Amino acid sequence: MAQFVKKDDDRDEEAEYSPFLGIEKGAVLQEARVFNDPQLDSRRCSQVITKLLYLLNQGETFTKVEATEVFFSVTKLFQAKDIGLRRMVYLIIKELSPSSDEVIIVTSSLMKDMNSKTDVYRANAIRVLCRITDGTLLTQIERYLKQAIVDKNPVVASAALVSGIHLLQTNPEIVKRWSNEVQEAVQSRAALVQFHALALLHQIRQNDRLAVSKLVTSLTRGTVRSPLAQCLLIRYTSQVIRESSMNNQGGERRFYDFLEGCLRHKAEMVIFEAARAITELNGVTSRELTPAITVLQLFLSSSKPVLRFAAVRTLNKVAMSHPMAVTNCNIDMESLISDQNRSIATLAITTLLKTGNESGVDRLMKQITNFMSDIADEFKIVVVDAIRSLCLKFPLKYRTLMNFLSNILREEGGFEYKKAIVDSIVILIRDIPDAKESGLLHLCEFIEDCEFTYLSTQILHFLGVEGPKTSDPSKYIRYIYNRVILENATVRASAVSTLAKFGAVVDSLKPRIFVLLRRCLYDNDDEVRDRATLYLNTLGGDGSVVETDKEVKEFLFGSLDIPLVNLETSLKNYEPSEEPFDISSVPREVKSVTLAEKKSAGKKPTALGAPAATPISTVDTYEKLLSSIPEFSSFGQLFKSSAPVELTEAETEYAVNVVKHIFDKHVVFQYNCTNTIPEQLLENVAVVVDASEAEEFAEVVTKPLKALPYDTPGQTFVAFEKPEGVPAVGRFSNVLKFFVKEVDPSTGEVEEDGVEDEYQLEDSEIVAADYMLKVGVSNFRNAWESLGPDFERVDEYGLGPRESLSDAVSAVITLLGMQPCEGTEVVAGNSRSHSCLLSGVYIGNVKVLVRLSFGVDSSKEVAMKLAVRSEDESVSDAIHDIVAN
Repeated sequence: MAQFVKKDDDRDEEAEYSPFLGIEKGAVLQEARVFNDPQLDSRRCSQVITKLLYLLNQGETFTKVEATEVFFSVTKLFQAKDIGLRRMVYLIIKELSPSSDEVIIVTSSLMKDMNSKTDVYRANAIRVLCRITDGTLLTQIERYLKQAIVDKNPVVASAALVSGIHLLQTNPEIVKRWSNEVQEAVQSRAALVQFHALALLHQIRQNDRLAVSKLVTSLTRGTVRSPLAQCLLIRYTSQVIRESSMNNQGGERRFYDFLEGCLRHKAEMVIFEAARAITELNGVTSRELTPAITVLQLFLSSSKPVLRFAAVRTLNKVAMSHPMAVTNCNIDMESLISDQNRSIATLAITTLLKTGNESGVDRLMKQITNFMSDIADEFKIVVVDAIRSLCLKFPLKYRTLMNFLSNILREEGGFEYKKAIVDSIVILIRDIPDAKESGLLHLCEFIEDCEFTYLSTQILHFLGVEGPKTSDPSKYIRYIYNRVILENATVRASAVSTLAKFGAVVDSLKPRIFVLLRRCLYDNDDEVRDRATLYLNTLGGDGSVVETDKEVKEFLFGSLDIPLVNLETSLKNYEPSEEPFDISSVPREVKSVTLAEKKSAGKKPTALGAPAATPISTVDTYEKLLSSIPEFSSFGQLFKSSAPVELTEAETEYAVNVVKHIFDKHVVFQYNCTNTIPEQLLENVAVVVDASEAEEFAEVVTKPLKALPYDTPGQTFVAFEKPEGVPAVGRFSNVLKFFVKEVDPSTGEVEEDGVEDEYQLEDSEIVAADYMLKVGVSNFRNAWESLGPDFERVDEYGLGPRESLSDAVSAVITLLGMQPCEGTEVVAGNSRSHSCLLSGVYIGNVKVLVRLSFGVDSSKEVAMKLAVRSEDESVSDAIHDIVAN
């Protein structure tokens, strides 16, 4: 073996250390030649196989030649009599996964071992054969596998059953023929055999609901002795109960009685599995929960940490839906706050915070105070979230809980931990009016010593929104101006903006604010000086004439509804002149580029007016192109242009895609066409559009293309009129019509005579999302509050069965065509609920914000709550209509 590296004394004791450190594939393959020695050294061969297995499990790949050489060398080791080496041989053969032509070489040796008198050989040979064999060979050894399933030796029987579980995925028809033998194995006295047999039998019958119900019914009468198998049976019983209740079949009472009976089993794992199953049943009543809660309460005082952890974690979940049912366990859980296992202690605290009553809050917070210093940040964040929920539950206790949050905010901790505390305080300030003043002061005290720039700027931003609304705004000015003096440039700039917000709202503070802002004009950072100058000018602190009070507040407190990338590009393209920069000229659509578009960029010729450049230049080019065509010049300002949609298959004679241009009263289809046949010239090219499935649209203009030479993109246009401001939708069938003239490729001469021809294109659609611009907001919460509840519309919808919650979220985002905010389009794996924030601008330049709340049940049925706020009541209703229809 490779020499072991001595562990340094000064290394961290917990650092990972591997005896295989530094081994290389090439050296190990050289060592593998030992398999060919006439006199085999079993110990050395085992060591080399161990190294090979380590490399394979670390992701090292062997070439076909290397794998074949190792495989053939390993097969020679079957002649060795050492049992330990033989087991290593089985392992390496399974890992190498030989091809079908190589399997034949070891088949005879494995079949010989399968019928050996040595049980260890038999069991391992079965596992390997079933791993590497195909359907043809499986039929030859099926008889041996059936015998092995009912073998008296439990090791052999378990090996055959586990192999059957794996083979069921690839050869289900063969495995299903073993039902009788598997049924017999279920009655085995060996615990592991009964466990594996039950698992295989259930998998064989899992697609037959009635068969599963009969299996569970027969086994719940007491024929299962293995604790492992009993745990499986409990899970299958829970599944039958859920399916019965969903289908209103009834009869699940006897199954519940079985689960309750398992609470009196002698095995702790069975008791816990039954208790957890009862707590997870849909619609379980408090009376039905009681026996399960009682046994979990007993586990809380167990000497085994795993039982304490399992019990408190289950009770933690129960507390979310049935907090009153868990209150009897509170005394036992309080004793777990000092548990040596920090995971148990954290779960105990969060459960107590969910189930505790108002009178016990003070006592509980004292216990938690001592506990917080002993746990890692990840556990502290869980506790902070639970405290926030408790404060919202008992708002009269906000002083105690706010003081606790303030105290731990000043202690040592990482960014995520501090951010969780700040977020909690912010939520409490917003939801509990009485907590505003004390909460803001706590935040002001925190930024005096805050080491995180992001948190400082966020607190200052929040202070600028909430501080001026308090009874005494002047007391916050000192804290804010201290940031201008003592902090880095980013925080100083944010503090200048906050001062300006106080000056805009509180007239009595304006003179003081002007003095402070003038001091900022001498700052050594450009951003700070520029902001001070801008705000002095805006507020009139430099003696200039200012805008109205409403305009000033809109400027300071309104959200920026223009994507920063678009604004940056427009500013770069702006040429200084007598006319000032017009911010309304900045496109507000966010162009999302798919992976396929990125890969295809530069490969496929793009038509004039559809350049593969940045989103801004694309929008600008479309607008210039359309305004240059007299027929479209009267349509007004372009609201939105879609991404090109392909109307032909790849590699066809003619490549056509369509871009949809949306105006208030019109829709223009721009068909980008490319002729891919060198021997043809197309003339009078036009697309004939049938709008019979789009009743609200009336064709007004068709602009054909005079000529379309080989490999030279061109455009033809069709314009439709629609009701003004109405999000009309419809399907349009398209046929490309043209005259074909033959071209001599060698000379380029074109024949005079042509033939009229046509080419069927894919249908195009105008959908609701075409009337929505993807426009992000820098701060969704502020934007939501600034729109106000006047035109808010809320309703709930059933989205039907979905493969996953992520699919449902993506479908709604696509349907509405809005911009996801703050990364909320990403759904955590196996999540049962999710919230998504969307923003956009609806046709007519109406701001729209959407809050989506999703939930999915065990049958994958998805429900959604949709909350819409906009500047226009009809637009809020229109968004709901889109989802409802």
